[in-house]
Amino acid sequence: MPKEHLNPSGMHTPTGYSHVVKAGDTIYVAGQVPIAPDGSIVGEGNAAAQAEQIYQNLQNALASVGAKLSDIVKTTTYILNPDDIDAVRASRLRYLNENPPTSTLLVISRLARPEFLMEVEAIAYIG
Repeated sequence: MPKEHLNPSGMHTPTGYSHVVKAGDTIYVAGQVPIAPDGSIVGEGNAAAQAEQIYQNLQNALASVGAKLSDIVKTTTYILNPDDIDAVRASRLRYLNENPPTSTLLVISRLARPEFLMEVEAIAYIG
């Protein structure tokens, strides 16, 4: 089973990693952060805006291999502030409302950049 490493157009250019790795029918999406395609940070200080950009990034990443958000089977969400849980859940419900995937949510002390309030990674299956 060959692996495909992809950095889809319409997403920011990653540094040292691939946004998407497709291995057979399984798709691994790297932790998505609130970065727009042009590389700018979206929603600095605004958890709802950051969550929205993150789910748009997930959608774009999956579309690059012919998958949809409904193909996600597992997400892991990292947040800095437990007060942002409601914003994360609201966005998640908008994008993953039918047959929601398994999920882990962690409150952590830091992400890769201080402007990031959250990050979401996903595994999808298209078999």
